[in-house]
Amino acid sequence: MTTKIYTVSKLNREIKLILEKSYPFIWLEGEISNFRVAPSGHFYFTLKDKSSQIQAVMFRSQQRSLRFELEDGARVVCQGRIGVYEQRGVYQLYVDVVEPLGVGALQLAFEQLKKKLAAEGLFDRETKKPFPVVPQRIAVITSPRGAAIRDVLKILQKSVLPVEVYIFPVKVQGEGASAQIAEAIKEANRLTERFSFDLILLCRGGGSIEDLWPFNEENLARAIFDSELPVISAVGHEIDFTIADLVADFRAPTPTGAAEMITAQLEKTRLFLVDTSRRMRLQIENLMKLKRQYFSTLMRSLSDPRRLLTNWRLSLDELCNSMVRQYTRIVHENRRKLTEAERGMHTYHPGNVLKNARERCLRYQRELEIFIRQHIARSRKEIEKKRAGLDLLNPLAVLERGYSITYLRPDMKIVKSSTQAKTGDKLMVRLSEGELDCVVEGSNWVSVTEGK
Repeated sequence: MTTKIYTVSKLNREIKLILEKSYPFIWLEGEISNFRVAPSGHFYFTLKDKSSQIQAVMFRSQQRSLRFELEDGARVVCQGRIGVYEQRGVYQLYVDVVEPLGVGALQLAFEQLKKKLAAEGLFDRETKKPFPVVPQRIAVITSPRGAAIRDVLKILQKSVLPVEVYIFPVKVQGEGASAQIAEAIKEANRLTERFSFDLILLCRGGGSIEDLWPFNEENLARAIFDSELPVISAVGHEIDFTIADLVADFRAPTPTGAAEMITAQLEKTRLFLVDTSRRMRLQIENLMKLKRQYFSTLMRSLSDPRRLLTNWRLSLDELCNSMVRQYTRIVHENRRKLTEAERGMHTYHPGNVLKNARERCLRYQRELEIFIRQHIARSRKEIEKKRAGLDLLNPLAVLERGYSITYLRPDMKIVKSSTQAKTGDKLMVRLSEGELDCVVEGSNWVSVTEGK
């Protein structure tokens, strides 16, 4: 008997064929764990119960039907097929549909989004915008063929104050409805400067949770939150609650209730205006009454205008006389100052100033000449005196008395003793007038005492 030997690839391929043929379509219940999202967008997770587990994958293309977010710990029912990933030799569940266990997918998605937006503060009361005082320009976002818009218009026609309604037609259920409604909210905000909208009314009639689901989408919730205009959400019946109701600034139980909120505010404003007008009229009447009494008192206290005119004339004459006296005194004072200024100007007339300066220059010149002559004479005497002193000290003056000075050539040293010269040395003898060149032929030493 020949033993059949499999390769790993062949064994995995045969197992894959067996499993996929045996389990082409199954429903599997379990708890999600190890949930992760791959960069490709595919979901990978583990389905487990108390004693076992299986790997599962849900491709990105299958996620369009998913109404809620998968997370660890969620108990679900998955519909799919069993397959083998040959490269790794593992079998896993390829999921096509996921439903929450024990609660509807839409309800679970509603609770998940509600929890997420609440954590971000989209439901906080502090973010809500106030209701307009006079909501007369309403941007209504709804289906133009629904019963909701007819009910709204019927109520608004009964308003005590005129109301302008601008309808933004949109789909209110089905695929793409939430995107249309969100874009309509943004468009109403963009057109506010042109049409001066006071608020946005978002409405539709009742229906199942599937029909109302566009009002539970995240993109619509964020569009309502970002709106600069206050938003009234009037979706479904009183028992219906949507994410839009929670994010909106105001919730009305029905579209009719929203219209009644607007008309009630307008009636409140009308009553306020009527009351304010009445109180203003009473205040004006009281003020007029007080003014009449005040003017009556003034009229009684007024004197005869002719007497007042006479007093004013006398006061005017007195003022004129006082002004004439004051200006006359000012003119005299200014004339006196002018005369003094003229005398001062005569003293400082340029001609007089130049004449005085010229006389001072002549006087200074004479004094300077005398001083210079005296200084020169003193200097000459001083020079003569110093010259006489120099003559006494001048060695050349001795030569005039018959003495001479002998120099030894070539160094021109003065010869003071005969011992300084030898026979044949050349001498230069300086006289009072001229010089003699001599040659030593002999020398005799004579002491000073002997000479005497």
